[in-house]
Amino acid sequence: MARASKLQAGTPPQMEGAMERSTVAVVRCETYDPDTVYDALSRGVELLGGLDRFVRPGERLLLKPNLLAGEPPEKVVTTHPSVLAGCIRLFRKGGGAVCFGDSPGYERPADAADRAGLLDAAVHSGAEFVGFSTGRRMENPGSKLVSGFPIADPVYECDGIVNLPKMKTHQLTRITGAVKNLLGCVPGPRKALYHVRFQDLTDFSTLLVELNLLLRPRLHVMDGVVAMEGNGPRGGDPRPMRTLILSEDPVAVDSVFCGLVGMDPRFVPTNVIGQQRGLGRHHRGEIDLVGDSLEEFVAHNFQVVRKPVSNYPFYARYSLTKKLFLPRPSIDEGRCIRCGRCVEACPVPEKAVRFMDGSRRPPRYDYDVCIRCYCCHEACPQRAIEKRTPVLGRMMGFG
Repeated sequence: MARASKLQAGTPPQMEGAMERSTVAVVRCETYDPDTVYDALSRGVELLGGLDRFVRPGERLLLKPNLLAGEPPEKVVTTHPSVLAGCIRLFRKGGGAVCFGDSPGYERPADAADRAGLLDAAVHSGAEFVGFSTGRRMENPGSKLVSGFPIADPVYECDGIVNLPKMKTHQLTRITGAVKNLLGCVPGPRKALYHVRFQDLTDFSTLLVELNLLLRPRLHVMDGVVAMEGNGPRGGDPRPMRTLILSEDPVAVDSVFCGLVGMDPRFVPTNVIGQQRGLGRHHRGEIDLVGDSLEEFVAHNFQVVRKPVSNYPFYARYSLTKKLFLPRPSIDEGRCIRCGRCVEACPVPEKAVRFMDGSRRPPRYDYDVCIRCYCCHEACPQRAIEKRTPVLGRMMGFG
């Protein structure tokens, strides 16, 4: 427990106390050229008050990228190596000892980091890789949802966290950004078990907010140089957005992302719950934008579902109506290579997706059992799983 208090006590004095407003830096970054990225990051940090606001000499900072899977940078599944390397260079300049780590749900962390190009970028920039393979309980006092989280050991050993999310769509929560990225601090497959325990989307979103309130990263840097639109967070398409978004407020970062793609921030549950719980702000009138004009980067044709994410009415939860109404994952048999990753990733004990005839045919879903967590979708390396809504569900406005 002493190590947990080290993280909590490591907040620089300038960041103590509640902010009356949130400041978000929107900084142009046209390419992933390392020097271009570093200059954009440096400018963004200066706009927020300078390096000494976020790091003291001699402190150990943990950088937490989005390492969903070991995919190459051009697939835009993970935080780009140049963004990680630029942050390492910047915070080392501020006197910090920098490490980075994450916990992909279905691969060894070091292997995924290597395939994503993050390991090489970090080593050449002078940072240590720390795998999130093991963890221990961190108490979550005052919560009525969970009394504690299993948190990766390296999180206990750092003085502060810098969160490096990727700008992407998500089938469950519309987008994945700063707030959701911290779930990677929970080691390995334990993350997926939260979907089984908290199938109500409000509860699951509250869980994410509470995790952010517990860990309190010092800074959030969203990689939006090239984003992912469409079938995210793994099966979507690259979309140049030419920007980095920086703030101490993760809710404001995600809300600005929503603004860039023409979506109401209230459609993302973690934004609304995050504001209610004091994590941050999603109201545009409470966010001060600095840097480049937001209008320069707006993409109204960005492929994302622009409707509220809501918990489905009671009648849609029964077996028959669930099949008739609710969106669900579906396998494209032409793309499926029968690798079984979706089966391994399914957190439901009785497996909602499984091989019915050995591995000669693609797995099939039991939609009575499926909880619509889309863990299978995130695990698929072939973009073979998509979210589909039955005709009656589309008529009722589900999606």
